[in-house]
Amino acid sequence: MSQRVRGIGMTSERTRLRMVERLRSAGVRDTGVLAAMAEIPRHIFVDDALASRAYDDVSLPLGHGQTISHPLTVARMCELVRAARPLGRVLEIGTGCGYQAAVLSRIAREVFSVERIAALLEQARVHILRELRLRNVRMKHADGRDGLPEAAPFDAIVIAAAAPEAPSALIDQLAPGGRMVLPLGNEKQRLCLIERSAAGVIDCMLEEVHFVPLRAGTLR
Repeated sequence: MSQRVRGIGMTSERTRLRMVERLRSAGVRDTGVLAAMAEIPRHIFVDDALASRAYDDVSLPLGHGQTISHPLTVARMCELVRAARPLGRVLEIGTGCGYQAAVLSRIAREVFSVERIAALLEQARVHILRELRLRNVRMKHADGRDGLPEAAPFDAIVIAAAAPEAPSALIDQLAPGGRMVLPLGNEKQRLCLIERSAAGVIDCMLEEVHFVPLRAGTLR
């Protein structure tokens, strides 16, 4: 593992473990998620000038009008869809820099991630495939609102962008018993947990969050 991945000083493993303890204190209980957050080096996914802030509980700019989510938000979304059970296939909408896909790769057998901005996706591929060598993550440049029907059904779907309502195409790609988490709303957003059960589709509104909007189409 390279020194860049290991980190030093404010990007060291010790700093990452302090972040994990803050997540635990904030209420994250899933030991699998906490272990994944301890393992994945968040600092390699942000600009070098921001690396010293990588383990603070803040979102950071990625360019192209996108951000990397707060560590607590990433942990919370992963914990909600995992629900302390083994995960097979997981779909992420909004790869961004690739950090959340990397965390998901440690708690799921397969991760499929879709990003509409080609330049961001290429950066994510460098971090995930070249630097971390995570072989269970597959990424695609596409409109995330359509999901990935060729790889469905999914045990879990994580949407890292806000929509006024849950896209029906994505609900249809949930496996029985599958869970989806996404931010719903425009100016005011809340996390929404959706579960496909034998009784139908059940949703539950949770805490307030702030995400960039889920946009249509693709960009080069």
